[in-house]
Amino acid sequence: MRFFSRMSPVRAYKDLRLFLATREKYEFGFLTAAMAITGFVIYAFYKDSTVAVPYKRDIIYVEQWTADRTDAQIRAQQAIDGPIKAKALAEQKAKQERRQAEFKQLDDQLTKWGF
Repeated sequence: MRFFSRMSPVRAYKDLRLFLATREKYEFGFLTAAMAITGFVIYAFYKDSTVAVPYKRDIIYVEQWTADRTDAQIRAQQAIDGPIKAKALAEQKAKQERRQAEFKQLDDQLTKWGF
């Protein structure tokens, strides 16, 4: 803790004033530009890292069936649910293919640029 006992805000301020007094005017311009660029990059990373995720309720309803259902009842319900499930799978696959096409287009563009 002896290190902190030798520090004084007044001495630090005087030391900073002495250091800044020996600088040229153009050095202050470069200091300001460097601080502005660094501040902008930090701000950009901060702004980019805070992505607000919209709240979406994901409710899954479960059907309850009696234990004494017959095989015919099960097959009838599967016949009803089959097209709905197939449609949902087709939509998911189409969405996935569209996303893959977007990434392929981006990859082709980057390849064209030499990346």
